[in-house]
Amino acid sequence: MQYQLGETLRVLRSRDGKTQEELAKALGVTAQAVSRWETGSCYPDTELLPAIANLFGVSIDELFGYRNDRDKKVDAILRQADGFSIKSRGDGEWLDACIDVLRTGLKQFPQNERLLLALADTLSETGWRRNCEWVYYDDEGFIRHDYDRHRENKYWAEAIAICERLLAVSHDGAVVAKAVSLLVLLYRNLGEYGKAVACAERMLEMKHCREVLLAASADGKAEARYIGELLLRMLHIFSEQLVYGLIANLHHFDSDLPVRKVKGVIDMYGLVCDDGRFGVYHDDLVKLYLYLSRLQWACGYRDDAFVSLDEALAHARALDALAGGEEYAFTAPLVSFVRQAPGEGDGRTAELLPDDWPFWMNPDYGQVEREIKADPRWAAWAARCRE
Repeated sequence: MQYQLGETLRVLRSRDGKTQEELAKALGVTAQAVSRWETGSCYPDTELLPAIANLFGVSIDELFGYRNDRDKKVDAILRQADGFSIKSRGDGEWLDACIDVLRTGLKQFPQNERLLLALADTLSETGWRRNCEWVYYDDEGFIRHDYDRHRENKYWAEAIAICERLLAVSHDGAVVAKAVSLLVLLYRNLGEYGKAVACAERMLEMKHCREVLLAASADGKAEARYIGELLLRMLHIFSEQLVYGLIANLHHFDSDLPVRKVKGVIDMYGLVCDDGRFGVYHDDLVKLYLYLSRLQWACGYRDDAFVSLDEALAHARALDALAGGEEYAFTAPLVSFVRQAPGEGDGRTAELLPDDWPFWMNPDYGQVEREIKADPRWAAWAARCRE
């Protein structure tokens, strides 16, 4: 138990950037005493324990390593919130329930960074669902955000405040990274580009990211697994950024270039998973095919658009089949050692496809929406989605 306390003290002191001398001065003891505590050779006086706990912002139980009960309670709160989040697609009441669960949890654990981060993430999502992301093309054909409307978004304002607070106090790299990711997008939406860039520049460049370093850290089967995970993750990020790049510049839509680009990235998924087993990445293909159908219709490829909608439906059903199942094992050679946790979806991806179409939206997509949904084939496809 003494060793547990000593190790905890060392970790907390390092977390807060304090030297043994600084900690000793704050507690009115010698640096040698702190050193002995950390090595487990002696034990602080009982009267000092409340002061030590208060100094580091933890409970006395946590000093002794008794965190399991608190962590289990926080895990339970997050699972409950995640359950509401999954059900929240298109339903504002579920979002409110999710936020209420997290706020209640924070009354019990007011400084818990995982709960704060989950609340910020949920508020960001709620702000998007309830107030939308207002964008338009400027005179040069580049996408812009409607800052005046976005600044009225109370959910985003609270999410920003929480993330800024986390950046000021957190020493957890994962928490900081997620908070930065949220802030970059929220600052961008409010037109605060300087803050968005400053946040982004806090992070490491891509070649130093976790997935790349893991692939470089091992050999044998472990190396093959990490490389497979890296390929899948990079493919996911690349596909999203390619679509964002197309949407960002209206001039891309003067030809069928976007159609060819989206088809190309879909083919890349087949290059990596050449046996047609995509696991949770069926979700990426659902979104890509939905968006592709919108592009094809705009280019006059009406029959191709409905072929893409059918492809989206096939991938949605494959994704729904994974929901709540067992661990998923990829089998294509490049990713054959990759394993993924059971799907966490609600099994309703196919059912909700007509509402999600085209997933990625251009500011000017309304005319395409009216035209494609007036085609009798749309109603038939939507009915198949609900079967």
